[in-house]
Amino acid sequence: MDSASLKIIPLGGLGEIGKNMMAFEYGGDVLIVDAGIMFPDNAMPGIDYIIPDFNYLLTQPGLTVRGIIITHGHEDHTGAIAHVAAALPAPIYGTPMTCGLLEGKLRSGKLIDKVPLNRFRAGDTLELGPFKVETFHVCHSIPDCVGLGIHTPVGLVVHTGDFKIDQTPIDNWPTDYARLASFAQKGVLLLLSDSTNADRPGWTPSERVIDAAFDRVFRAAPGRIIVATFASLISRIQQVADAAVRHGRKLAISGNSMSDNIRMATNLGYLMLPDSLVVGMDDALKLPANQIVFMATGTQGEPSAALHRLAIGKHRQFAIQPGDTVILSSHPIPGNEEAVYRTINNLFRKGANVIYDPLEQVHVSGHASQEEQKLMISLVRPRYFVPVHGELRHLKQHARLAESVGIAPENIAVIENGMILELDATGKMSIGARMPGGYVFVDGSSVGEITFPMLRSRSALAREGFVTVSVVIDRATNAVMGVPQIASESLTQRPDAETLIAHLRETVYRVVAESATANGTRQDLIQEAVSRLIRNETRHRPRVFALITEI
Repeated sequence: MDSASLKIIPLGGLGEIGKNMMAFEYGGDVLIVDAGIMFPDNAMPGIDYIIPDFNYLLTQPGLTVRGIIITHGHEDHTGAIAHVAAALPAPIYGTPMTCGLLEGKLRSGKLIDKVPLNRFRAGDTLELGPFKVETFHVCHSIPDCVGLGIHTPVGLVVHTGDFKIDQTPIDNWPTDYARLASFAQKGVLLLLSDSTNADRPGWTPSERVIDAAFDRVFRAAPGRIIVATFASLISRIQQVADAAVRHGRKLAISGNSMSDNIRMATNLGYLMLPDSLVVGMDDALKLPANQIVFMATGTQGEPSAALHRLAIGKHRQFAIQPGDTVILSSHPIPGNEEAVYRTINNLFRKGANVIYDPLEQVHVSGHASQEEQKLMISLVRPRYFVPVHGELRHLKQHARLAESVGIAPENIAVIENGMILELDATGKMSIGARMPGGYVFVDGSSVGEITFPMLRSRSALAREGFVTVSVVIDRATNAVMGVPQIASESLTQRPDAETLIAHLRETVYRVVAESATANGTRQDLIQEAVSRLIRNETRHRPRVFALITEI
């Protein structure tokens, strides 16, 4: 590609929900926007989260990352920052609220003193190599979000970040329409715009509608109230706190991540909580049931989160009791629906009354719907348009919306992760070669070592289970010493377990006796014979592992 061209490289977030990350490259200089994670689905057992594949930035010679700008504090834009900063130690830029959330992640990654963390205010301009970045405020579902007007040598590129058009935001800070209009006057070469709700007609409701819904639920709740939301959803935490004050309840926080975020947001002035409102968990449990509200994480059915532990009766501090009202102030992230609904069902079984959208409007999306997306395009009036942040169905629909408001079809590009978009010195747009832009799985301390074949193997183990056969053999006589040990959780719970295990032991005795003259190793022969017997008797196909000791 021409070194005088601007390359826009989506590393995550295009063709999927989550792990948003995009690189802008010009003449060897790189600007990164966001570094998020994606949550695993049910086909990814054992995976903690997924980060973008940014190997391109590590392997291309002569690249210098001038800065990493984080548009806002949600996990799908911040969660991979420690991984990215460790590999690409460039200055990081964010608004005060966003940096407050980033600090904890950098501290956990032992990078807080190694990578510069720079705070800016929405409206500030950043000079990063050949990129002059005008930041502008946008409404979302977390305070202090920004979009970016990126001045490059080939023209102005506007990146909306996540946004909605909320005329009555909780913090009374609407989207910066004046800045968007000023971009249009300067001439916008390309608009990159949030597509998450491109299949939803109309307008996304204002965050204000949640206040009335909370009032209705709080007024009707006979006992304790438990509100579950994202730990980073600071504006929602403020709404819960305000509702607690209005209805004469105290507020208790369950979970370290939410407690840390509340402390940070309060110190920075983004949360306004009366001194007498928040009480500790021990004191909260002593209050009358109709005088307390608990806040917890776990709206996506995460096994380690407070709400899931409450749903299965394994929370270490308190338990669901009849008369409790549980409010899920969130929507399931695509792929998490099964886990979320399982949690809701378990809460009902415990005797709770569970309130969630659409039963009550206790959550609204933070993303623009179709009319807002069309308004954004009309305000900016770009020459070219590329939809970002969404699955392919969202990107395609957003492209149709752009065409409906006057963008020429040939000036719209629908691209996915790894597809390099190029804008040359004349302002002409083209799609270049595709580079890898897949999943990097994080499993504990393992990063990128887990592959899709390994996940398929894990899924098979989770679905069918496994059986271990331990055998001690006398090397001199070729005879089994003692009794072969058969271990399997799934087999021992069967009603015919004793009979089946006896048959398996007989099979092991026979195979060992015949293995002196048979082809193949004893281990393989035992595994094949035991697998065949289990398959014939149970119709299941567990993985069989034979452990042989010869003495």
